[in-house]
Amino acid sequence: MRDPRYPIGRYTPQAFTDTQLQEWLADIRFLPNALEAAIAGLDAQQLDTPYREGGWTVNQLVHHVADSHMQAYTRFKLGLTEDNPVIKPYEEGLWAEMSDTREVPVNISITLLYALHTRWSSVLSAITIAEYDRTVVHPEHGKEMTLWFLLGMYAWHGRHHVAHITQLRERMQW
Repeated sequence: MRDPRYPIGRYTPQAFTDTQLQEWLADIRFLPNALEAAIAGLDAQQLDTPYREGGWTVNQLVHHVADSHMQAYTRFKLGLTEDNPVIKPYEEGLWAEMSDTREVPVNISITLLYALHTRWSSVLSAITIAEYDRTVVHPEHGKEMTLWFLLGMYAWHGRHHVAHITQLRERMQW
């Protein structure tokens, strides 16, 4: 049985190829569509169901993806405009408990993701191959990360959380 925390496995960095680049760019571009499809037709009780025992609810997952990808967009822009900037980590678990996550309907985060991913995809489509080697410093992990690494991680991140929801739906037969 697969680990329900990692329904598509853990993120594995990949070497640069044009094929991989196009796949990850598509993952970013179409994540809002995939996430919206994953939650389509769920009622309030279903949205308030954890994707696994001890895990976040579907509602929290959707808002988390919006929170995380806002950070990602900013990290890319910093990495493209500054030399090796230190990025700001955030307490995602605490963010998932805040009032906006508890009270704001998930369609607001879906709408935000459509707008955000349109902007982010525009930035990503203009990055040169050499710019994917630019770095940011993640102080929580104590290391430099290339924009290529981050692109893959965030492409994986979106698919990862969509899979949490779709696998919950399969298990619950929703």
